[in-house]
Formats: sequence, structure tokens, C-alpha cells
Amino acid sequence: MQIFKICPYSEWAEAQKENIYRGSATDKRDGFIHLSTSAQLATTLTRHFPNENGLMLIAIEPDRLGEALKWEEDSAGNSYPHLYGDLPFSAVTWTSTIPLKSPGVYKLPPRAFATTSSPVRN
Repeated sequence: MQIFKICPYSEWAEAQKENIYRGSATDKRDGFIHLSTSAQLATTLTRHFPNENGLMLIAIEPDRLGEALKWEEDSAGNSYPHLYGDLPFSAVTWTSTIPLKSPGVYKLPPRAFATTSSPVRN
């Protein structure tokens, strides 16, 4: 299983300088890093990043996060992964840009829906 973080490219580029992702302003406000499953990606994009260009998809191996990863329900009863702490790059399996094809329509890479993850490629 893979889980994902969606963030602006500029935010990810800054994290790469430190080799750790500390979360977005929203994550910091809420006290955890918001993550999504592959089934939740479309909803997350349309709800939190409507028509935004320059987004990155960060694939994460959840087993590498240990007890800092919690599955919690939202107000609608959907279970979302939340990371209580920084995202170590050792948990990242791959990254990809998320192109905006047309208003409100994003192109996600097919490997976001694969059952196994692949190593990071530079």
C-alpha cells in the first residue's frame, strides 16, 4: 500500500534542501501532516487544491513511518492517514508532478494506483 502527500512544488523543493518535509502551513496549524490514500487523491485535489498548478505527488511507504502514522476519521466518517511528526525522506518511494489538464482536472500518474511502490528515481 502507498499513501501520499500533495504539496506545491516550491514547498517540496524547500524540503529537499533539508532532506525532510516538515509539512505545509495547514499541516502545522492542525498538528499533523495530512496524507491520502490513492482512492482519496481526487477528492483531496479538488477540495484543497482547486485549479492549482505546480503540484507534487509524494508517494510514501507507510510501514516506514512507525507509530507516528495514525488513521483518523473525518466528519463524514472517512479514514485518512495523518503523520504526527516530520516526513523523513527515507519513507518516500517516488515523486511526480501533478499536471493540471483543464480547470479542476488533474493527471495523476498510473503508479499512484499500483499496489506496490517502486524506488525513488532521480
